[in-house]
Amino acid sequence: MTETVKLISPIDGSVYAERPVATDQALNAAVERARAAQPGWAQVSVAERGKYMLAMLEALFSMTDEVVPEIAWQMGRPVRYGGEFGGVRERASYMIEIAEQALKPVAAANPKDGFRRYVKKEPLGVVMVIAPWNYPYLTAVNTIVPALMAGSTVILKHAAQTLLVGERFAKAFEMAGLPKGVFQNVVLNHGQTEKLLGSGKIDHVNFTGSVGGGRAIEKAAAGTFMTLGLELGGKDPAYVLPDAGLENAVASLVDGAFFNSGQCCCGIERVYVHEKVYDQFVEGFIAETKNYVVGNPLEQSTTLGPMAHARFADLIREQKAEALRKGAVAHINMKVDGDVAGSPYIGPEVLTNVDHQMSVMREESFGPIVGIMKVRNDEEAIALMNDSPYGLTASIWTSDTEHAISIGDRVETGTVFMNRCDYLDPALVWTGVKDTGKGAALSAIGYDNLTRPKSYHLKEKI
Repeated sequence: MTETVKLISPIDGSVYAERPVATDQALNAAVERARAAQPGWAQVSVAERGKYMLAMLEALFSMTDEVVPEIAWQMGRPVRYGGEFGGVRERASYMIEIAEQALKPVAAANPKDGFRRYVKKEPLGVVMVIAPWNYPYLTAVNTIVPALMAGSTVILKHAAQTLLVGERFAKAFEMAGLPKGVFQNVVLNHGQTEKLLGSGKIDHVNFTGSVGGGRAIEKAAAGTFMTLGLELGGKDPAYVLPDAGLENAVASLVDGAFFNSGQCCCGIERVYVHEKVYDQFVEGFIAETKNYVVGNPLEQSTTLGPMAHARFADLIREQKAEALRKGAVAHINMKVDGDVAGSPYIGPEVLTNVDHQMSVMREESFGPIVGIMKVRNDEEAIALMNDSPYGLTASIWTSDTEHAISIGDRVETGTVFMNRCDYLDPALVWTGVKDTGKGAALSAIGYDNLTRPKSYHLKEKI
């Protein structure tokens, strides 16, 4: 009997799509095609590669009317937000634009008469992208486009929850006329993925997902010496200072906590507010949160759809219940149809009187719940922000830029924001510390992580 992967829609629990898992023979053939196509693709100029990428983007964008409801059916994001293609265009276009400069050879800093010395940036070979469901196009494009621009070939294995996204990418590349074997989409089970990573046939893998998933990737790849890019868990904090613009801070942080039902890699999961503005901030935060409308994501009135899977919503229910047992106060308690154990539909929640003995302030939530703590000063805020096994982003809310920088210098994180949050700037490197993973994506540094250095030491005068 053929093994399949079923995509269960969070909207109504129906099987929205089902695809057969690739046979071992088909998978081996795909890897061989990627390996065979790579040298020829590396000989294509960077400018020509860019033309293929731009054509792929236009092909992808032509599918917008179909893709927006498709995303809602697959992982629950409301159609009113129009999908992800604005961010896809921004990130991909920037990486295409900087490719020539980022990939050019680097001359030795100290010229020597009679010698020519430089370092070329060579493609890694075959790159595998294991993409997540929460932002299925944005997270995948972070590696797909720069890996292809750098001269590698790409094999995409998308999350089961967003099976159709890989097919959309494959169709867009086909429409762009990309040479055969340069990009391929595959459907695999966990065992096949681990076997492939351990085979030595993949040169680099980029994985976005859980810490446990990252550890499994590292274990599977052990001994192959392949390079890894891992973006894993997060528990991103915000610190609101007395001189912050509170109206902007409230609106931005509510959106940062609850957009996409809180299923954002760099979403806000905990907020520390200076005691001088704590009461005013909390009052505004609660009022803003109560404006959300939870419901069917296919309806334009819905601003918060179901979580991608019922078990994710159940984790939020468990974190809330534990926090309440330990003395936390819940302020929203929104009445939502179907908000019961075993359902992906759940309302947003704001907790106060929380502390770091509660899992909601320590362990990744990845859902529509946030805890707000009062702090007395910077020292207390910094200590609490760093009291986490994760470190992707941290946001600081103040009117004093130099003060924000001085605090940011002491926070263990990959990105420091001031007066904004939950955003990825493709001109800046995307990276994390501690259990959030390793490697780097986007910016010129992202290209360094998708190439290998090759030195040329040429004696021209004999």
